[in-house]
Formats: sequence, C-alpha cells, structure tokens
Amino acid sequence: MQFSGRDAVRPRRQRRFHPAQVIFGAFTAATLAGTGLLLLPFAKVDPGSATWVESLFTAVSALAVTGHVIVDTATYWTPFGQVVILVLIQLGGLGVMTFASFVGLVVVRRLSFRSRLNAATETKSVGLDEVRGLVLGVVKVSLLIEAIVASIFALRFAFTYGYAPGEAIWLGVFHGISSFNNAGFALFSDSMMGFVSDPVISLTLCASVILGGLGFPVILELRKRFRRPLLWSMNTRLVLVFTASLLVLGTAFITALEWNNPATLGDLAWPDRILAGFFQSVQTRTAGFNSVDISQLGGATLLGMDVLMFIGGGPAGTAGGIKVTTFGVLLFILIAEMRGDGVVNIFGKRLSRAVHRQAIAVVLASVALVIGSTIAMMIISGLDLDRVLFEAISAFGTVGLSTGITASLPVPAQLILVMLMFLGRLGPITFATALALRPRSILYQLPKERPIIG
Repeated sequence: MQFSGRDAVRPRRQRRFHPAQVIFGAFTAATLAGTGLLLLPFAKVDPGSATWVESLFTAVSALAVTGHVIVDTATYWTPFGQVVILVLIQLGGLGVMTFASFVGLVVVRRLSFRSRLNAATETKSVGLDEVRGLVLGVVKVSLLIEAIVASIFALRFAFTYGYAPGEAIWLGVFHGISSFNNAGFALFSDSMMGFVSDPVISLTLCASVILGGLGFPVILELRKRFRRPLLWSMNTRLVLVFTASLLVLGTAFITALEWNNPATLGDLAWPDRILAGFFQSVQTRTAGFNSVDISQLGGATLLGMDVLMFIGGGPAGTAGGIKVTTFGVLLFILIAEMRGDGVVNIFGKRLSRAVHRQAIAVVLASVALVIGSTIAMMIISGLDLDRVLFEAISAFGTVGLSTGITASLPVPAQLILVMLMFLGRLGPITFATALALRPRSILYQLPKERPIIG
C-alpha cells in the first residue's frame, strides 16, 4: 500500500490527557489497588476475606483522607490491613501526583514537563518551575510534622497509659500520620473518647489537624515569611483569618449548645468541657476524630457542624470541603455587593473576576451534589434528614464524623458515600475537568442583558 506525499508527512496525532484527567486516573488506580490489598485474606482478623464493599469503602475513605468506616479499624483489620490503610492515607494526603513526582525526582533527579504540569495541578502551584522545590518542601514538612506528632503520642501512650514500647510507637505513628493528613482513622474503637480529658493527646491532635488543614502553600509561605506578614499572599491571609475565626466560633457554638447535655459534655468538669468543645470544633472542620459521642449531639449542634464540615479547611492541603478561601471570597463578594462597590477588595488587593465565577461554581456544584445524594440516601434508607445530611456532608467534606448510621446503611447508600468521598477529595470542578475532552473556546460574545435578581 502506498501513501501520497501529503499523507506521508502528516504528523501522527497523539492524545494528550489533561492533568486533571491524569490525577483522576491515578486516584482511581490507587483505589483499586487498595481495595485489592484489603480483599486479601490476611488483611482481615477473622477467617476469610472482607467483602468488596468493606474493602472499597475503607480504601476510598483512607485515600480520600476521610475516616468514614463501616467496620472497626482497630479490631477488624490485621496489622497488614492497617498498614495498607496508613499508606493510602499518606498517598491521599500528599496527593497521588505529588507523591509520584517526588519519587520520580529522587530516582531520576529530574522531572519531565508533563510531570511538572501534573504536580502543579495537584498542588495548585502557580509556576511550573516552582514544582521541584514545592514537592520536596511538601514532603519534608509533612514527614517532619508527622514525626514530631508521632513522637509525642508514643511517649504519652508509653509513659502515661502503660503501652508496651512497640505498641506505643505504632499507635504514635498511625495517629500522627492520620491526624496531619486529616484522615480521622483511629486504632481505638471509640476514636478519641477515652482521651477526652487528656490535654496532651487532645491538643497535640488538634495542632496536627490544624497544620494539615491550612494547606501546603500556606505552610510553606509561613516557613519563609513568618515574620513578614505584609508580604503574605491573599490566599495565606484568607486561610489564616477564616481558620481562626471558624475555630473560635465553632468552639463557642458546640460548647454552649452541649454544655448541659449529660451524654456529651454535661458530665465533664468545666475545663474538660471547653477542651472537648475545642477538640470537636477542630475535628469538625475536616479531620473526623471525636472525643464525645456524635450520635448524642443535639439537632441544632449537628446542623451547625454541617456548616463547618461543608466549609472545610485550606486549599491544596489535606482538608476537604469547599475550602475557607471559597467561603471567604463569597463573603467579601456579598459585602462588596451590599456596599455597592464596583470591585471586590480583600486585604488591600483587588480580587480577580475569574475567581468570582470559580467560587460560585464550586459552591453550586457542591450543594447540588450533597443535596442530590442526601435525597437519594433518604429514599434508600428511610432515615430522617438530620442524620443522613450529616453523613453526606461529612463524606463530601472528607471529615469522617458519623452519627453511627454508616455501618447500618444499605449497600447502595454506602456506595453513594463512597462517591461523595471520592468526589469530595478530587473536587467537583477537577472531576468535571477530568471528564472533559478539552476546553471549548468561544470566539464570539452575545449581547448583554440583566434579569431581575431577588
């Protein structure tokens, strides 16, 4: 067969995947690998293998750093299964693409353009040239914080609670990694309820969760410019201001509403009530550990916690939710609109109009996903709104808190939670972009018109 000259020189078109598609594929591959490992007979304590739903649910929950469980992590999985869960948590916390880029950097001492582009998408980095240093910085900071937290936990478990050295070290490492990655997995059947009055365990855990929830860009910027706040970026200022504000408001809200509830805070001494209220405010943002029985919280408390879980933590980190930056941007847009300002100014800088659309798109997509999933789960399970909504937002926000209904939900409802955790980690916009073949450019503009609003 012969080809004409034109056909002979025509370049062969190669399919180029968008970085978001690569990240989506990597998360899917890691999920399947984790599920397969948890299906092995020696990953489960009792004879036989775990069911595919138990394995899939646990793998997605670990990779999405959520902490939702339908089986008890401490008693159901063997040490091998727990190690698999811990590896998935670390992968999910650092980001599959960031972790892969780090491995490639160590092995070949260089990154291809495509690898740098993928890592830039995962870490929300602005410049591709920054990715090499960013990836190394992310890994170094993560391992350092996890090592410090693990050491504190190990010493506390060994000298205060009498655990053997080997077991204390394992508990310290597991909870150090789980807390910094905001995963919420615990090796105690009641999570952290046994340490509700222990300030060392509670405050160390909270500090680890808060640092992980700030996001890597904020941590790395603070490391460089901690003493020069005037040089902090708008992102860093938004994250710090709204993180602190929501932690204080959340602590006051939960503590006040549960102060006299004997099933939660009511039977504790007043300093322990404040400690438990603060602990739960921190965990509600994205981590999922609990030092009180979530199923015994009042309806108003659950609804307030829904709001905190939906907002989540900082972007490009281990936190979930729509992110505090999205919430902050919408709040400043509202303030500017109420004042009649033509532009939105935040901390002395003008906000890009493209960010307006991005924030609105993220919130609307997230609300639609949560509401649709909640309705479907209510129909499937027949349960009431407050608990089902709490589970749905907890899964989407990759929080992992539960009112105790997760394990008893029908399998279709549990699979909806799997979808919410998966999409909550990747983000609705990233997921939509991953499915798109390519962006569509519009070369024309339609006439303007203003509908009546309100």
